[in-house]
Amino acid sequence: MENERMKRIIEHTEDGSATLFVPELNEHYHSVKGARTESQHIFINMGLKTSTAPQPRILEIGFGTGLNALLTLEVAGQEKRRVHYTGIEFYPLSWEEVDALKYSDNPLFQRLHTAPWEEDVEVSSFFTLRKRKGDANIIAESERALDLVYFDAFAPEKQPEMWSEQLFRTLYVNMNTGGILTTYCAKGVVRRLLQAVGFRVERLPGPPGGKREILRATKTEHKDLEISS
Repeated sequence: MENERMKRIIEHTEDGSATLFVPELNEHYHSVKGARTESQHIFINMGLKTSTAPQPRILEIGFGTGLNALLTLEVAGQEKRRVHYTGIEFYPLSWEEVDALKYSDNPLFQRLHTAPWEEDVEVSSFFTLRKRKGDANIIAESERALDLVYFDAFAPEKQPEMWSEQLFRTLYVNMNTGGILTTYCAKGVVRRLLQAVGFRVERLPGPPGGKREILRATKTEHKDLEISS
C-alpha cells in the first residue's frame, strides 16, 4: 500500500544527476536544476562546513534518497571529523530504488540504505548512522544535543504538517547553542516561524542555477523554551 500511495518516477536534473518525482504530490525529491548540486550547496557548504562543532550530531528531516547522508559521510572522511547522523523518514526507499539513481559507486552508499533501522550503525570510522522511521514531529522530540539540522521535507504546500511552529520549536530547544538549521525553502512564512521560536535567520544565495535564496537558521544563545504538548 505504501508504494502504491507514494509512486516514484526517476527523472534527470540539469546537472546530470537523477531525482525522484512523486505524482501524488506533484513534487520532486530534489531541485530539477540539479540534485547533487542542490544538496552540496544547501546542506554541506552552507551547513556542515560552517558548523564549528568538532564532532557534530546531525538530524535530517527527510532521509529520502540518502544523498545528503552520502555527501556528509564523504566530507567526514575527508576532514577526519566524526559525525553522528540521524535520518528520519516516513516513506523509506528500497536500495533497488536508490541504486537506480546511480548517485555513487561508493560501497558505503549501499550500506547507508541496507543498515538496520532504529539502531546506531558505524558506517565508517568517522560516520555513525541511525535511521528512524516515522513522523518527524514525534521523533524529533527525543533527538537531543543537535549541532546541525538538515530540513529537507517536501515543500510546505505539499506537507504543511512538517513546517509547523511546534516542530521548529522542538528543534530549537533540542539544539546546542551555535546549532545550525539549513533548508532549501526561503518562503517568508517559514522564515518568520523560525524567527518566532528564537533562531537568527539568514537568507543566503541558493545553489547555482537553482532557487534564488535558501535559509540558514542559527541558535545563537540558550533560551528557556519548553516543548508544549
